[in-house]
Amino acid sequence: MAMHESGEMYLETIYVLSQESPDVRAIDVGRRMGFSKPSVSRALGLLKRDGYVVVDEHGGLRLTKAGEECAKRIYERHVVLTELFQNLGVSAETAADDACRIEHYMSDETFNAIKAHVRQYGSATTLP
Repeated sequence: MAMHESGEMYLETIYVLSQESPDVRAIDVGRRMGFSKPSVSRALGLLKRDGYVVVDEHGGLRLTKAGEECAKRIYERHVVLTELFQNLGVSAETAADDACRIEHYMSDETFNAIKAHVRQYGSATTLP
């Protein structure tokens, strides 16, 4: 099943939050993304339905294997593109914002070429 940009953004946010704290709740996702509680509830419902997220008995969000794979793929794109843009002289904030918009639409072929370029010419220490 094809994942839409918004779903990828939610998965990436849950993944990043889970790296910061073992307990991720819907309210944390909403705060990080700047979305209302109803918007977050709807999105999480769709992600649960499609098998990307589960909710534990305490309301904690956990990515399924499929959810984690998608989240890691998008997060890697975000990190690599941000690094590339910063290496080109773009400010950190603008680089991250632009990477966030682009990461969802590029082909694997293009991303792999960019990743290889950054590894060869950029600071590869920040690559996942």
